Amino acid sequence: MSARLSSLPVLAAAALVVLSGCASTPTTEPTALAPTEDVVEIEADAAWLDGGRMIGLVTWGSSSCVPTVEDTAMLDNGTLVVSLLEPEEGTACTRDLAPRATLVDVPEAVDPTQDLEIEVTGSGIMGDAELDGVAGLASGGETDYLPSAGWVDDDGMFVVLTWGSSGCPPVLQDAVATGPAEVTVTFENPPADQVCTADMAPRSTLVTVDGVEEDAGAVAILTGSSEFADVRVDIIGGD
Repeated sequence: MSARLSSLPVLAAAALVVLSGCASTPTTEPTALAPTEDVVEIEADAAWLDGGRMIGLVTWGSSSCVPTVEDTAMLDNGTLVVSLLEPEEGTACTRDLAPRATLVDVPEAVDPTQDLEIEVTGSGIMGDAELDGVAGLASGGETDYLPSAGWVDDDGMFVVLTWGSSGCPPVLQDAVATGPAEVTVTFENPPADQVCTADMAPRSTLVTVDGVEEDAGAVAILTGSSEFADVRVDIIGGD
C-alpha cells in the first residue's frame, strides 16, 4: 500500500539489504507490511455494491470528512490493498467518531463470487476486512447507474449506492424494518432552491436498522426524496 509509514532504522536496514544483494532480481509486486509504532490499527468493514463492480469500505472517523481512494493493488496472495487519502489539511471536520463508507472500484482481477481479504492503509493507519463472496456478482464492465445496496459484516448495517449530483448527495432521514426481510429507507426531500453540480457521480449512504429477521435476500425500498419513488433494491450479501 502506498501510504505505509516506516521508521528510519527500517529504511536504513532496507538500504543495506539492497546494497548487499545486487545479484537478486528486483520486483515491482506490492507486498504486505507489518504494523510499526507509527501506524495505528483501525477497524474496517466492507460491502459489495453495483453488482460486484464496487465495494463500500467502512471505516471510523469524522462523519463529515470521508476518506477517498488514493490507490488499489492486488497482492500475490489475492489480497486487495486499498490506500486511503484523508481530506486536505485544514479541512473543517466534525469531531465525532462515526462509520463512513468510501467507494472503491473493484479491479477486474477480483472475483466477487469468492471470499476477499482487504488490507486498508493510509497516512499512519492500517486495517483489514473480510468480504464473503456472493454468487452472481462480477467485477469489470460498465455500471448501469442504478441504485444498489450491500450488507456490511455488522448486524443491521448496509451501504446504499446511488448515482447523481456529487454536490447534492441524498441525506438519510430514517430506516425502518417494514418486513422480515424488508427495510424502508427514507431520504430527506431537498429544498427546491438547492443548487447542485450537473455531474453523474456515485454517492454512498451508510444505513443502520434494527428488526430485520432475514438479511439474506433482503430488500431496501428507497423513498422520501424526489430522486426515489419507492425504488426496490436487493441488499447484496447476508447470512
